This record gives sequence, C-alpha cells and structure tokens, in this order.
Amino acid sequence: MNPEKLSPVGRSLLNRRSFLGQSGMSLGAIALSQLLAKDNLLASNSGTGPIRPNIDDENPYAPRSPHFEMPAKQVLVIYCPGAVSHVDTFDYKPDLYKLHGQKPPGIPAVTFEGPTGNIAKPFWQFRPRGETGKMVSDLLPNLASMVDDFCFMHSLTTQTSAHPQGENFINTGFTMEGFPSFGAWVTYALGCETDELPAFVAINDPRGLARSGKNNFGSGFLPAAFQGTDFTAANPPANLGRPNAYTSDADRASVSLLQRLNAKHLRQFPGDADLAARIASYELAGRMQTSVPDVMDIANEPESVHRAYGTDTGTELKKAYANNCILARRLLEKGVRVVQLFNGSDPAGGNGITNWDSHSDIERTHAMQAEIMDQPTAALIADLKQRGMLEHTLVVWCTEFGRMPFLQANGTGRDHNPDAFTCFLAGAGVKKGFSYGESDEFGFKSAVNETTVYDFNATLLHLMGLDHERLTYYHNGLERRLTNVHGHVVKDVLA
Repeated sequence: MNPEKLSPVGRSLLNRRSFLGQSGMSLGAIALSQLLAKDNLLASNSGTGPIRPNIDDENPYAPRSPHFEMPAKQVLVIYCPGAVSHVDTFDYKPDLYKLHGQKPPGIPAVTFEGPTGNIAKPFWQFRPRGETGKMVSDLLPNLASMVDDFCFMHSLTTQTSAHPQGENFINTGFTMEGFPSFGAWVTYALGCETDELPAFVAINDPRGLARSGKNNFGSGFLPAAFQGTDFTAANPPANLGRPNAYTSDADRASVSLLQRLNAKHLRQFPGDADLAARIASYELAGRMQTSVPDVMDIANEPESVHRAYGTDTGTELKKAYANNCILARRLLEKGVRVVQLFNGSDPAGGNGITNWDSHSDIERTHAMQAEIMDQPTAALIADLKQRGMLEHTLVVWCTEFGRMPFLQANGTGRDHNPDAFTCFLAGAGVKKGFSYGESDEFGFKSAVNETTVYDFNATLLHLMGLDHERLTYYHNGLERRLTNVHGHVVKDVLA
C-alpha cells in the first residue's frame, strides 16, 4: 500500500496505539449512552423515548402524574371469561334470521372444537333500546336499558381461539404467561390516591379464578408491588385480624420495631425493588387492618342499594356477584386506582356452567350467566353515574373473543370466534351512545374498522392519560410495553 495515497486521518488509523485508544473511548461512550438510555436520561428532541415513572421504592404506591391530562383517574374492568356471544347480545345481524338453518358458502368445515353446523339466528330477540335505538337482545335487559351511556366496539379481533391464551392476551397484551397485566401497568405508571388500600384490586368470581388464574392480574416482570390484590366480598384478605390475646399496645410496639428493622435492612440493600416491595406490602397490610373492615362493610349499605344490585334475589351465585359489585364501587370510592371485577371462573373447564364458554345448550348456559351478571353489573354502572363517579372513572366491559354465528355439529352450542367480538366502554373520556366498527353480515369476521386487542389496550391507556408507546419497562434487553410493538389509539371513540 502506498502511504502517499492515505490522508492524515487514514494514516492515524494504522497507528496501533491510536487505534486502541480511540476504540476504548468509543466503546466506553457506547456503554454510557446505553446506560443513560436505560434510565431515560438521554436528551431527546423527538419526544418518543421511554417515560419511566419516578418510583420511590419505599413508597411505590404514591400517586404520580399521567403523561397527559385525561378525565379518567380510575378504571373499572368488568371481565367475562369464557367468551360472550356477541351475536346473541350486542351485535345485531338481521341476516342471521334470513339464513337460519342454512349453511351458505364460506362457512368453514371445522372450527376450534370440531365440525360446524348451520347458521343459527340469535337465541334471544333483539329490540331497539334507549334514545339511540341501539339493538340489544333480551338476554341482558338491564344493561340494554343503559345503551345511551355506552360506547360499543364491534370489530375487535384477537390472535387466538384458546381461552388461556385469549385471557392472557386481552389482560396482558401477550398470549404467553409472565407479562404484566393492564392493571399492573396502570398502577406502575400512576400509583394510587389512597395509602390505606391496594392500588389494584382483583375481585374474583364467587366460583373461583378464571382459566389463566392470577396471571390475569399479575405484575409479570414489573416490580412485585404492582400485582393485583385479590379478594371478594365473601373472602376478605387473610390474616389481617389481630388475635384477641394480643393487645393493641403490643401490636403497635411490634409494628414500630418491624419498621425500624425493615428500614435498617433496606439501607443495607439499596435499590432492591423486590425487598422494598415486600416491606411496602407488609406496611400496607398493617394499614389495611383498619381500612379493609370498613370497605368490606357491605351489610350496612342502604336497603335501596341492595335492592338495586339484587343481593336479595335470584341464585346464590347472583347474590354473591352482586355483593362483589357493591364492593367494587366502595373500593373505587376509597380511591383504589384499578378494580378488576370477574364474572365467571374456570375451576373445571367452564363449559357454560362456571363461565360463558357455551359449546352446548347455549340457550340455557348463557341464560345462567346472564342472570348472574346483568342486574348487578347494570346497577354498578348506574350507581357510579348517580354518584358522579363516571366523570373520572373509565368502565371497561370485555371478554376474550366472540362466538360463531353458526352452531357446532351438536346443534346447540356456538364455537370460539377470534375474528369478531364486542366489548364496550363507558364513563370518563368516551363517547356516549356510540358504536364503532362493524362485523360482517353474519358477525363472523370484522369488516369495518378492524380493531386489534393491541388497539383496544392502547386506547384504554390513552384514556388513562398514558402513551402506550412510551410507557415501557426495560427487561431482558428489551423495552417492553403492554402493546408490544403494535397498537393505535382508536380516536373515534374519544369524547
């Protein structure tokens, strides 16, 4: 090589000492920039970098500001495991009546659970409701009477037709387990307005946990402080009561000693989020010894409230679920940030008995679930409205996917449908008496304004004042978020 053809810079690169010195400085700069980016300390003109909440490990539930101001400050998620049939509830399809008993071209020969049967008209009559004239079936008369307050999303689609993965997907944004739930993301970002109750409470169905269990309200790889605390109106958090033989003075002395020991231990291990979360959890449990008995005192609600919710009529399951609905309202009143209320469980496969999974005899099994869910849920939303709480509370009614417009081969049930289903929103920040998107003429596939679960969750975060693309957590070398790398806010549903 002729050195005369090299520039001075080029010749310097051939100097071993210069090359090693510059490489070392460059690698150090790269490492520093990565560390700064991880902690969101790099300057950015684009406004697209991660927004990490400033969390005090010793007080992880302290309230934090949203990314931007929105009316919703709290959220109530009413989740119905098992897949509610949209074509029998909220998604009116006149063509199902025309084609009832037929098998037109385009219907698949086999779906999730086997061979398909013929098109089946809705098992309950649809009627126009409210001033908007929204068509809703007789299966849910109480919710039907409130359609002028609801914002329906009729073109939802999901990635799976299996219940565990479907529950994971709508509640955590991923079909696999181990990812933070929606409630965990919200409380991670915003904390809570009360320091006497958990920031995130999951009220399980009286029959037990849903198919994906605690994953539906878990914290995944987020700090453990942000997982949901699960209890029901019949089963309060365990081990909060002070033993009768233990005096209040001794109790206070023990708590004081534990606080000093915990503080000393935490100073020895600064930055240990798990340790800080455990300490914060125990301290919260101490405060809950007085706050929980108060919030659980449902019996002293006025008779008119019990009558409206239906705690004294119907099956024992309906009464228990109605009590859970009253508990949900009381928790929101006390400032709990996220309440997730389950209507349905899956201790032994569901199959329409313990949840909405109606593969056979849908007319009987969906009616059973509706009798439990309809009146108490409608009363809860009406109660929030009457108390002025819908001005700052977002209500989300959802299920993991829909059901087919045709029957299964058994002729009495509908199979899973991941390509079209309906959920609705109400309250702070959403349009009233509005329907977004459409499924096709059969309710088989999304046809207008297809909306993914990513879009759905992006919209929910936006309504809480959070940017779904910037609310992230650095985990295993990736900036993780609820919506993965997908999702768009459905702006048409915003008030």
